[in-house]
Amino acid sequence: MKMKSLLVSAMCLSIFAGISQEVAFEEYDLDNDLHVILHQDNTAPLISISVLYHVGSKDEDPQRTGFAHFFEHLLFEGTENIKKGEWDKIVSSNGGSGNATTDEDRTYYYEVFPSNNLELGLWLESERMLHPVINQKGVDTQNEVVKEEKRLRVDNSPYGKFIENIKKNLFQNHPYKETVIGKMADLDAATLDEFIAFKKKFYSPNNAVLVIAGDFEKDNAKKLISDYFKDIPKGAEITRNFPKEDPITTEINAKAYDSNIQIPASMIAYRTPGLRNRDSQVLEMISTYLSDGPSSKLYKKMVDDEKQALQIGAIPVTLEDYGMYIIFALPVGETGLNTLNNSIEEEVEKLRTDLISENDYQKLQNKFENQFVNSNSSVEGIANSLAEYYMLYGDTSLINKEIEVYRSITREEIQEVAQKYLKPNQRLVLEYLPEQNTAN
Repeated sequence: MKMKSLLVSAMCLSIFAGISQEVAFEEYDLDNDLHVILHQDNTAPLISISVLYHVGSKDEDPQRTGFAHFFEHLLFEGTENIKKGEWDKIVSSNGGSGNATTDEDRTYYYEVFPSNNLELGLWLESERMLHPVINQKGVDTQNEVVKEEKRLRVDNSPYGKFIENIKKNLFQNHPYKETVIGKMADLDAATLDEFIAFKKKFYSPNNAVLVIAGDFEKDNAKKLISDYFKDIPKGAEITRNFPKEDPITTEINAKAYDSNIQIPASMIAYRTPGLRNRDSQVLEMISTYLSDGPSSKLYKKMVDDEKQALQIGAIPVTLEDYGMYIIFALPVGETGLNTLNNSIEEEVEKLRTDLISENDYQKLQNKFENQFVNSNSSVEGIANSLAEYYMLYGDTSLINKEIEVYRSITREEIQEVAQKYLKPNQRLVLEYLPEQNTAN
């Protein structure tokens, strides 16, 4: 091991009066460049073992969309030492649970076990990395699984296609224009050799971070990590050079149709900076201010006071290269979508022209401090945070420092960021309509 070992004693953060939180961790690399992060907490007999691979839908061949999400499923098929269909049985029969998620930037696998199953969890994840069985039978099986997921979550789900319509209008060049689930025709056309090549390229130790959080002893954990992972071959270096997007300078107007809905929706979206840009965190505060809960500005105005909207909300999508800030509203009765758009713009304009009140600012700070506490309240949450802060943000210590970033954001900065990114000529206005309106 290159034990460039770094024991981080996290700074104490005073979250509320009399309450503080600290996440201490140690990180180092194996010789094959697998990054390891350890967070020891012996207060409860639980342990989380997770591996985050730096691969998402943006890394795919444009003619083979959906591969990263497909592999989220495929790498549960079995390994040279785990029979097909046995993975979940092994986990559950040992008192554990596990899952995986994929997005545009990363794929994350994890298990949570009673703490006496550390070695089992490490063996499972080393098997997934080194010995997965990728054959035509497994590919065909998971192809049907993914198709059924797409039918359930996208094709037959009300408003299920809104994100793909937003992305294809906000992005013209960057691979974020594609959806994570991809196109089924691309998966149908892919050969077994293409799946094997994708695994070899991205699911290697030098493109991954292993995190153990919970009840364990470090010396024992380090020995087991070495035993199970040190001999896994390092993969080829991965280079990324994605095309850039031109700034949006004129409002984009688009329509999309959905046979699963009866109530139309208005969706306003802005392209925003990537997650390492401080402005993305300011935009998260703006989103919370405008639309998080019944006391937020848009909800109180459009749902409670003026009875224009049945529902109003916003989604700050924070990604590695770019982000998206999406506001959506469903009208009440005969309220037109333009009325909703105008009401939304009135509140956004206030952000651009006026400082939010001191009272609203303090409420925002309290909400973010509460979110920070909750995100680090379980070993599973801590493991996920450590993995993402290291791999995507490039700074593991943000698990303790990020709250200070939010605390340092001023009312003036909120106004400046709104002026910078949330002007009418920088937005997409998407009318999301019932399909029967296509003839109108």
